[in-house]
Amino acid sequence: MLKKLCLTLMLGAGLSMGGTVAAEGVLKIGVEAMYPPFESKDANGKLVGFDIELADAVCAKLDVKCEWVESTFDGLIPSLNTRKFDFVNSNMTITEARKKVVNFTVPIYDVPSQLIVKKDVDVTLDPESLKAKNITVAVLQGSAQETFAKKHWQSKGVKVVSYANQDQVFIDLANGRVQGALQNTPVGRDAFLSQPEGKDFKEIEEVANDPEVLTTAIGFAVRKNDHALKDQLDQAINSLKEEGVVAELSKKYFGSDWTARNE
Repeated sequence: MLKKLCLTLMLGAGLSMGGTVAAEGVLKIGVEAMYPPFESKDANGKLVGFDIELADAVCAKLDVKCEWVESTFDGLIPSLNTRKFDFVNSNMTITEARKKVVNFTVPIYDVPSQLIVKKDVDVTLDPESLKAKNITVAVLQGSAQETFAKKHWQSKGVKVVSYANQDQVFIDLANGRVQGALQNTPVGRDAFLSQPEGKDFKEIEEVANDPEVLTTAIGFAVRKNDHALKDQLDQAINSLKEEGVVAELSKKYFGSDWTARNE
């Protein structure tokens, strides 16, 4: 009873870094664990990756325990809004479309999105170029890249195929069932281009970008009415940026500092 009363008082006071909105000292985090180097599982089934270490650092700042709840990527926002977890940390791009149904923390890091094709294919992101080369583009279902591809390419006659997980995207790309794949640059490099099956492929230099549906900014998604939690996550993220923790993790997993700069 006393714990519940204290929690209620903290919520009403707006909270400081010393007290959190987590029930029983736990924050439940939604994740789709098939997107290395951001989040995936090692040989023992343990969650690993940039976002996993980032969340551990955030939870440490807030003096709570992280509890991961797995979902398909396209199920993350619906599950968040039905309260299956407290926030989403799964390499989710901040877009205007998503901001209509969830709130985002301050941007944490910036990552581009690029198209992967065979090395001997000369193509651009222009839909006419993709059609001329008979490029079928694979994307992760529910991703910002999927929205971009459907808006800019599928609407103009390019075939776009959505997959429930990123692994299957790269399997079909390697096997020639699709001729291109659009995803965040670190994912393409880590999970495909650096692997034996990706040796004959390359990134298109041009970066896919649309302020409405696909930007480079990544943040945590929270429910629209969870203002106290958003504020605390923002404080923790900004503190980790100032301390250089985000930069260190970025260099560890991406090879360079992609920390987002606050406006």
